[in-house]
Amino acid sequence: MLEALEQVIASRRGDSPERSYTSRLLAGGVTKVGAKVTEEADELVRAAAGEPTDRVVAEAADLLYHALVLLACRDVPLVSVEAELARRFGVSGLVEKAARTTAHAPGTPATSGDNA
Repeated sequence: MLEALEQVIASRRGDSPERSYTSRLLAGGVTKVGAKVTEEADELVRAAAGEPTDRVVAEAADLLYHALVLLACRDVPLVSVEAELARRFGVSGLVEKAARTTAHAPGTPATSGDNA
């Protein structure tokens, strides 16, 4: 489903912002989509803290959709995110995070593409 959604999002790139919500978001670029990702993440956390499960599911779906639009804004394919998750799979989260922290200790330059 995520791959199909990614394809629909890509098909809306360059369309008139009046055509669809996705086209409007893409036209707004990283700033506009980033604000929506932040908003949707907050809504998911609030739903998880005390709303019914169906609201948590709906908010999670909203967040995933907006995250895919944000990736499209940066021309980052979902397969790249999947590859990063696969790379991390089976590695302790604490070990993986420590490796990122050590690699980017204060005074060491971060490489392009860093998100740590």
